[in-house]
Amino acid sequence: MKVIVSLAVCLLSAALAGCGKTPDAGPAAAASTHKKITVAMLPKSKGNGYFVSCKQGADKAARDLGVELIFDGPTTPDPARQNEIVENWVTLGVDVIAVACENRDGISTALRRARQKGVRVVTFDADAQPDAREFFVNQATPEGIGNALMDEAARLLGGQGEFAIITASLTAQNMIEWQKRIETRRLAKYPGMKMVALRPCDDLKDKAQAEATTLLGAYPRLGLIMAICSPAVPGAAEAVKQAGKTGSVRVIGLGLPSENKRYVKEGVTDTVILWKTVDLGYLTVQAAVAVVRGELKSGATLMRAGGLGEFRIVGDNILLGEPFRFTKDNIDQFDF
Repeated sequence: MKVIVSLAVCLLSAALAGCGKTPDAGPAAAASTHKKITVAMLPKSKGNGYFVSCKQGADKAARDLGVELIFDGPTTPDPARQNEIVENWVTLGVDVIAVACENRDGISTALRRARQKGVRVVTFDADAQPDAREFFVNQATPEGIGNALMDEAARLLGGQGEFAIITASLTAQNMIEWQKRIETRRLAKYPGMKMVALRPCDDLKDKAQAEATTLLGAYPRLGLIMAICSPAVPGAAEAVKQAGKTGSVRVIGLGLPSENKRYVKEGVTDTVILWKTVDLGYLTVQAAVAVVRGELKSGATLMRAGGLGEFRIVGDNILLGEPFRFTKDNIDQFDF
């Protein structure tokens, strides 16, 4: 009799253990009960100082939350390589992917597949198609960025003259949106200004410098270079400086204070416009983990992100805040 009872207990225990397994729940569900959450963060290019700065904030958030962070990406903007990395992470079984999308349409297919496999997805810096992710951590609205850049360019040129734009690539969706907003603002408020050229620099300072040098030679009446990716701002500034055109050709753009401080102090670059990139990385990891833990759901209007406090959510966009202007008067106050 004792043997029969023991056997029954063993069989019951085994059955209960089997019932506890959920093969189809996906990596995110497994993470909540069996292992440390793994956040995989995918920048457009991992060597870009902008994304290196984002990683500082992401690392801090991972420590604060007690999660594992994987940070990897192409060495230069490469949509195909981003897709490969996403597929690898799905195979690895990460819990959530946070991606800055180089090509919105191209990567959305891979992200949809990730979601079908149970991997949660958020985007930051540059968005995917809305059905390919759950939330977008939006560093600033396209209108805010475009208006800030165009207003500053018009202020420096007195609302008249030629300017050129240096971008990272001609396929970067967020920069395409910024260009549209810049043009909308120009048409509405500054018809006396004319954009004469748009040049890609592949997110490389040296190529941005070469493109800026070409622009200076091709457009003798060029009054301003607007650089809308972080490596392009110091690249354009160096070209203007070496050409001896400091003061006659103005430089503005979206960049890191640390990479542009010297040029701002020398008067080569007038204004650097950006947001706090460390905070962007921190907020992104906080949002990714909150999604996995079920703390952030569709319909939310506010999100708390550790020591950074509360952030407003509009639709499925978590808003970091308005762009900030770094100038000679305040740039020494910032170390990122």
